[in-house]
Amino acid sequence: MAEGLVFSKDDLDRDQRFLEFFPQWKALIAGEKDEVACLSNTCAALMQVFQFHWIGFYRVILNELVLGPFQGPVACNRIAFGKGVCGTAWLNNETLVVPDVEAFPGHIACSALSKSELVIPLRNSRNEVMAVLDIDSDRLNDFSAQDLMNLEFLCHELEKQVYH
Repeated sequence: MAEGLVFSKDDLDRDQRFLEFFPQWKALIAGEKDEVACLSNTCAALMQVFQFHWIGFYRVILNELVLGPFQGPVACNRIAFGKGVCGTAWLNNETLVVPDVEAFPGHIACSALSKSELVIPLRNSRNEVMAVLDIDSDRLNDFSAQDLMNLEFLCHELEKQVYH
């Protein structure tokens, strides 16, 4: 598995890629309880398969989100509670899909190339946010309802393995 994920065709649409991605990703992180190891390989696998502009996790440490494992250009190190898309998702304990980041009040521009964003909280067994998955696309309105469903499933699986 260290060589990467294998797909039957390069021209698969995103939904088909997710179908092939999940069993390989589950095998990649199977049995691993270390948060950083799971989050790191999840980022790398998502980037390899989906090639978004930026994919990463921000971990809740005390009263802020701190940059964790990621793939893509350099990113903001810390995000305050309630600030930007990530901080707002944490504050509200809910997933946010932003079709146009320029239209989001208080958006934190870590990269001028980011056009749309999706942020999903990961929670422990007490429903406390432990981290957020942040995915930025260099295309406007790039996240479908199916993408959201697939990525929320992925985060739910990570929650069960790492935070419960």
